[in-house]
Amino acid sequence: MNNPAICVQPDADTPELLPILIAPNPILKARAHAVQPGDIERVRSLIPRMFGSMYKAPGIGLAAPQVGESLRVVVVDLMPNDQHQPYGLINPEVIATSQELATREEGCLSLPNQFADITRPAKVKVRYLDLSGAKREIEAEGLFAACLQHEIDHLDGVLFVDHLSILKRNMIMRRLAKEQRQKRDEQKR
Repeated sequence: MNNPAICVQPDADTPELLPILIAPNPILKARAHAVQPGDIERVRSLIPRMFGSMYKAPGIGLAAPQVGESLRVVVVDLMPNDQHQPYGLINPEVIATSQELATREEGCLSLPNQFADITRPAKVKVRYLDLSGAKREIEAEGLFAACLQHEIDHLDGVLFVDHLSILKRNMIMRRLAKEQRQKRDEQKR
């Protein structure tokens, strides 16, 4: 995978990590706004903090709405061979998908400890801007394709559970609510 677009290096000393919102927070269901030229300094500050929060969680992808920012920004790092390969994508959009589908188990930092098999296109092509404002395209398959689609879904207010039947989605959301209540009760003790 060639990665010419990222100009942010992961930094263990990233200041001010961002809290990750947990479903059913309404921000997670809203469509994020496109990044405009006037937003670029805000995005340059946001992306390293998003990486820091994602790594600490730990996760392999994070979208700006998950940290309360209604901007079309995602970060992804699958850490192949335990080496950082971070991608920061601004205004990403899927511009092509394969006819072939792939099913894999997905989870989400905004739905902690919840997992389900999700079927998506096996390969995608994504167009985005890098931090310098250059237009880029990337082709992905496997876990990388699933991760990009999952994170871009967040920008449209779509959670992975929205790809499930209503019954399965409701079961997961009830289980999540129960676990969150138990966690709050334990913290009060």
